[in-house]
Amino acid sequence: MIRIAPEGTPFIIAATVVLIALLVTGVKLGGAWWVAFGIWVPIAIWVPAFFRDPARPGERGNNLIIAPADGVVVSVAEVEEDGYLQTPSKRVAIFMNVFNVHVNRYPINGTVEYLNYREGKFFNASLDKASIHNEQMSLGINSPNGKVLVRQIAGLVARRIVTDPQPGDSAVQGERLGLIRFGSRVDTFVPINARITVEVGTRTKAGVTVIGVWE
Repeated sequence: MIRIAPEGTPFIIAATVVLIALLVTGVKLGGAWWVAFGIWVPIAIWVPAFFRDPARPGERGNNLIIAPADGVVVSVAEVEEDGYLQTPSKRVAIFMNVFNVHVNRYPINGTVEYLNYREGKFFNASLDKASIHNEQMSLGINSPNGKVLVRQIAGLVARRIVTDPQPGDSAVQGERLGLIRFGSRVDTFVPINARITVEVGTRTKAGVTVIGVWE
């Protein structure tokens, strides 16, 4: 059985209700209602698929930095992260399209020390300016090897960021930290001395793909 993120329940119920209504109407009135039913069927199938939350066993270790999101790496860059790390950092940006799993996971073990929500715009999340201007939630984790910041960024379609932990909570590598509804992006900021093991175009799986190692 496919595990579903609880945030998806109202959307799945709504999609199912519409599907049943279109089916009943199609039986009664026929014609264009069958066309509408046929169009809605793939949507009704996609909605629970979007909110799937599969188990993600994978390589673990305090020396590893694991991908927090499914998707494709759209940027690897050296930047100034002045919110939590407050130092020159390396940023790995992962873009999630509407077909990716959207549950986000902790990249490291440690303690959540920092949460900062910022309202913003809704540019296409694959664009570099999305990391600065889009609605976002930044989550800072202090680990045995150093600090890491995970930034959940809303995209062109996304309008809801879910972040589970509070400051002081434990971060367990590979476990869920939250979710972003619909197309979006997750940036991971690590200290400059960490070695990045992915490049632009690399496809990642949250909780599975190693995106960096501590050196």
